[in-house]
Amino acid sequence: MAERRHGKVAGGEGTRAVLAEMFHTAAGIAPTSTVRMARRLPPLLALRAFDIFARQGTVRAAADELAVSHTVVSRHIQNLEQSVGVKLVAKSGRGLSLTREGIRFAAQLRRAFDLIADASNELRNGGMEAVHICCLAGLASRRLLARLPELEEALAGREVILQPTSTRPDFSREEADAEIMYLEDGSVAEGLRSEMFARPRILAIASPEFKARYPDVRSPADLVGLPLIHEQSTGMWEAWLEEAGVADQPRLRGPRLWQAHLTIEAARLGRGVALVSDLLVADPLANGELVEMVDSNVTIGGYYFIAPAQKWNTPVISAIRQWLRAIFPPEATHNV
Repeated sequence: MAERRHGKVAGGEGTRAVLAEMFHTAAGIAPTSTVRMARRLPPLLALRAFDIFARQGTVRAAADELAVSHTVVSRHIQNLEQSVGVKLVAKSGRGLSLTREGIRFAAQLRRAFDLIADASNELRNGGMEAVHICCLAGLASRRLLARLPELEEALAGREVILQPTSTRPDFSREEADAEIMYLEDGSVAEGLRSEMFARPRILAIASPEFKARYPDVRSPADLVGLPLIHEQSTGMWEAWLEEAGVADQPRLRGPRLWQAHLTIEAARLGRGVALVSDLLVADPLANGELVEMVDSNVTIGGYYFIAPAQKWNTPVISAIRQWLRAIFPPEATHNV
């Protein structure tokens, strides 16, 4: 029932013509006329079933994704072969595999469906759908939250979802529209773009009371024997000490708290020395809640804005980038 209903909606001449145009564009075929393209277009359900089979690799997996029987998928593929007049699959063991023509057609079809997905996303971005931004918890709470109304105004009142997280979103599954992350070199996956908007100093901070207990600590090398507070691993401390000129390092120990705002709180409570971006502790340093244990000028990586490359210059993504530049002007954040 659902499949027939879907076919009735998707099988209209208007939708067929749009898909035909996109398919011919992706495939590099010069269009003739809208009417002729609509007539030559294979059944949409068959195209969809073949695309899913090509991605999943088996008829059964494609049937599971479509929520139909495997015989329905097989029939769709047979109908598609009859429509295009080319053998797209062949028997391989107990299953089916793509022929050479099938591989080429599947790649072109994927591009056509990607064009449709992009067009749909543009329509959604043109409406009032929420903008989903994943961000490090410490930066979100200490620097971005107070300036959020400025972004909402720039986005013409569109709702903003600012999700504090240390987990990287999967852009291919549309888990987020953009991401704000701390990276050492700015490398991102294929299909994404990154832009560093701040290169902070990384400070070794502690409570005044903690520092008073160690009056002989004057250099980065003196910190090695103190209680150290880590985020996810000892890696940041190891990199910081190396940048500070401490070559001979023992095995580092200490609690791992996973979030910068937790390490800041632990340092404030006198539990040890934490490494923190200077962007996150400007206020507690100014009011004396925290102090730098030693003088240093260490930078490791920076804060990056990350988004899909195909959306990089859309009004929404451009507005977020401009908002970040206003919050973190280069002269104030060691950006280069």
